[in-house]
Amino acid sequence: LSVRGLTTAASIWITAAIGILAGIGFYFPLLASVVLTLGVLSLFQMLESRMPVQSYFYFDVRFARSAAMSAEKLRSLVESHGFSIASFSYRLDGEGRVRRHSMVIRSSDRSGAGRLAETLEHTETVLEFRIAPTGD
Repeated sequence: LSVRGLTTAASIWITAAIGILAGIGFYFPLLASVVLTLGVLSLFQMLESRMPVQSYFYFDVRFARSAAMSAEKLRSLVESHGFSIASFSYRLDGEGRVRRHSMVIRSSDRSGAGRLAETLEHTETVLEFRIAPTGD
């Protein structure tokens, strides 16, 4: 969960209000609002750093159709590396010779992507795969 846009907008508005206080010479309210603003922003940053963060990844894997891993086995493999599956799709490519599974996966442990990649590298039936973060 991230509220960067909201925090940015609120910071712009409070900066404008502080500027108005400085412009009209209300120095005590100006000082109080600066201290209060810095305190609130620091508190929010501290709270946000302690909140659990979910990382989302695009995951795409291809198998030869004749040696494809079942969807259930692939789901188990993904979940055993600490991921949950947000969406799952199936596709046949290469004139029906290649089975492709695409999904969006999420985890609170970013290192799971590396462990999953290592497992897939050592899986003989995997032709190719891609694990890419979805955003920030």
